[in-house]
Amino acid sequence: MKAATAFIPSFPINVKNQNNTSTVTILRMKLPLHYNQDDFIPAYSGIATFMGCPHTRNVDGVDFAVVGVPLDSGAASWRSGTRQGPRAIRENSLQIWGHNRHLKITPRKEFNVIDFGDVVLEPISLADASDNIAATTSFIINSGAQQLTLGGDHSITYPLLQAHAEKYGKLAVIHIDSHTDTYQGLGELEHGNPFYLAMKDGFIDPDAYIQVGIRGPQSEPDEMEEAQSIGARVVTIEECFALGIPKLVELIRQHVGDRHVYLSLDIDGVDPAYAPGTGTPEVGGFTSYQMLWLLRGLVGLDIVGCDLVEVNPLYDAGAMTSILAANLGFELLCLMGVKKRGS
Repeated sequence: MKAATAFIPSFPINVKNQNNTSTVTILRMKLPLHYNQDDFIPAYSGIATFMGCPHTRNVDGVDFAVVGVPLDSGAASWRSGTRQGPRAIRENSLQIWGHNRHLKITPRKEFNVIDFGDVVLEPISLADASDNIAATTSFIINSGAQQLTLGGDHSITYPLLQAHAEKYGKLAVIHIDSHTDTYQGLGELEHGNPFYLAMKDGFIDPDAYIQVGIRGPQSEPDEMEEAQSIGARVVTIEECFALGIPKLVELIRQHVGDRHVYLSLDIDGVDPAYAPGTGTPEVGGFTSYQMLWLLRGLVGLDIVGCDLVEVNPLYDAGAMTSILAANLGFELLCLMGVKKRGS
């Protein structure tokens, strides 16, 4: 079927030179009214969806749905602004051409990938927002799709784990972060305790929860011991660097085994030299290169869902954090795609 076209009418313009004024007619052009899926669309053109994926709320037949959660109501400890994260990640994902040469996969060509848009949120009520996140996620994953979530602060991971645990049972969790986020004295949900609450409520398998990259000053002397007391295998950044990425990957794979895995990636797991745009930066972290290879090393694991959180474009420099986050999101999508494809 031929694409619909529109004629742009000819029109005259005046061109001035040293001697006189001449009239030049710009010829009319025949342009398509709609882009086809295979058309090349410049990265700076069109509506910013993740990697240019079609935006729809229809999840029938969808393999992967990218979902934004523009919420920072749980960011009580330091800098707000991560509500702007999903939009910034989407905008900077448009330069990702689509083929992963390391994992040998082109997700948009091999699967039905959509940008679902953002969860409808009530920003002044974290409890109501959390309920909406869980309900939206359940709607998507119960249709058979898998979800890549763009945050937002780390409090959003609690309802995401809730929805995934309702579908898959207790989850193995790979949690990449500079903070444990298992603080036990905070009371209600915020971005410092989603994993403690999720463990307490039975969403996480205590034998298969691993925290990777933990570092920085602590609020309490026994912070890491608290995480370990609920079952977390805490891998500090010092241990990560002592092991090196290949052995760190092996450690993670052994810890989660062949269980259903949920992966939560806080952008502050990366050193602020590479990702300054985040709510609670901690120096001495992974480089962007190390983080890419850490994720690629997890290929083949049964990752059923994942999130990428704490991107704060208000504190970014040249969009470098959002660019990195977009590329990490692409890697996460590819990991799920390789597993779904079966090779």
